Amino acid sequence: MNLALWLMRTAQVAGASPALMRGGEVVADYAAFAARASALGARLRDEGVAPGDRVAIFCGNAPDYLVALFGIWVAGAAAVPVNARLHGREAAWIFGNAGAKHAFADAERAAALGEAGARVIDLAGPEFAAMTRGAGMAPETREAGDLAWLFYTSGTTGRPKGVRITHGMLMATSLCYPVDVDPVSPEDAALYAAPMSHGAGIYAPIHVRMGARHLVPPSGGFDAGEVLELSERLGPVSMFMAPTMVRRLTDAAKALGSRGDGIRTIVYGGGPMYLADIEEAVDLLGPKFVQIYGQGECPMAITALSRADAADRADPRWRERLMSVGRAQSAVDVRVGDAGGRPLPPGEAGEIMVKGLPVMPGYWAAPEATAKTLRDGWLMTGDVGRLDEDGYLTLVDRSKDVIISGGSNVYPREVEEVLLQHASVHEVSVIGRPSAEWGEEVVAFVVPAPGAALDAAALDAHCLAQIARFKRPKAYFELKELPKNNYGKVLKTELRKRLEEVG
Repeated sequence: MNLALWLMRTAQVAGASPALMRGGEVVADYAAFAARASALGARLRDEGVAPGDRVAIFCGNAPDYLVALFGIWVAGAAAVPVNARLHGREAAWIFGNAGAKHAFADAERAAALGEAGARVIDLAGPEFAAMTRGAGMAPETREAGDLAWLFYTSGTTGRPKGVRITHGMLMATSLCYPVDVDPVSPEDAALYAAPMSHGAGIYAPIHVRMGARHLVPPSGGFDAGEVLELSERLGPVSMFMAPTMVRRLTDAAKALGSRGDGIRTIVYGGGPMYLADIEEAVDLLGPKFVQIYGQGECPMAITALSRADAADRADPRWRERLMSVGRAQSAVDVRVGDAGGRPLPPGEAGEIMVKGLPVMPGYWAAPEATAKTLRDGWLMTGDVGRLDEDGYLTLVDRSKDVIISGGSNVYPREVEEVLLQHASVHEVSVIGRPSAEWGEEVVAFVVPAPGAALDAAALDAHCLAQIARFKRPKAYFELKELPKNNYGKVLKTELRKRLEEVG
């Protein structure tokens, strides 16, 4: 079934309800949203876009992003949302790899795609406005296995891979949301402070189906003070955030004396959320937080940690559960396996494996990568974790980030969790560097807390009081900020390059 049908059905019963907003301004109700997407789909078909063709979106967050997305689906085509912070050449490579026929972009980014020989429509220009007026069409018939969204991975270790996300996958993820993550009502607003090309956009369909408002900040991105102000004025709002955004929101709320009024739910994921950070966020802002764990290959739909688990301090195991990523969502089976994919008993660390409706059928034009990642229907995530007897999954680390020092495994996240408990540490990332004696040794890149200085001796003593000596960092490097991608993930590849530069 075509996801665009959800928009049409909501418009039938709630056409006058506010749909698309820029700040406090309603720019379209559901009737107008559906009419514009329907007209856009018809214009794309008139221009030769056929079912299964790919159409790119390369722009920052904007209300018309959703018009473009649903218009592409109306035509039966697949959307290729491109990270707005990519260099033009990187975006052009994705465009070419996807074989996209058209692209919607803003003026800032249109030139890069134009150089690639693409048919580019400015999302804020008169041509796009004209394409969203006039007679529309009913959504093209699509099956569950048909491509809906071609998601390109961050490509931190080489060229990005295109994850084939189908209509059925998005429906499964969407329907898991109110069951496993957070109920949605027409009074709610989905606030798009995180990139719509990623997790925030993945959650748009369920909010469309439930007739909620879609609120894009005037800044078009994440500004913690703006999020707090908009939430208080236009709540109840829910939003997706990377853990680094939660950290910044907590810092801003503390500085402003805010309790996050108007924020109903913050769904966080996409990277490690450290215990110290989520404890502080919940203590300051209240039981507003739900954690999800997913990958592009199983978008947003592997596990979820409920707001009750995140906020409960009465349970004797609350801290252990808060360090987890929760329990399997309804549409998947989750296993921790050994190197051969055989299930391990509770408590043992191994590779996290996922099977179910939200799992991709494979990568775009990359059969070897697909064969490596999918085994007998199981998605091999590349993440190391352990399941407890109650089904709570705790991430240990990425398998590629494990440091082997003197024959012993060191999981960077464990060391990072300890360092973050020290008052002088604001952010930290731990990696391994080559060692003639040990094979690898642990080093830490530290962003000091405001007003604090890096004190290696104090951090050494702090680590030695809590973890084994061989896990203690052998060197500390001070940074003003950690290098991160558009989704808030720390780029450990960049940190490794810095190690090479300093020798």
